[in-house]
Amino acid sequence: MKARVTVTLKSGILDPQGKAIEGALKSLGIA
Repeated sequence: MKARVTVTLKSGILDPQGKAIEGALKSLGIA
């Protein structure tokens, strides 16, 4: 499985969903 994921974080804005995705990607060794 190959995937290209682009995650953009807006500075000064907390995004719980974005943080959850980022954490999931890190746990998978992608990010």
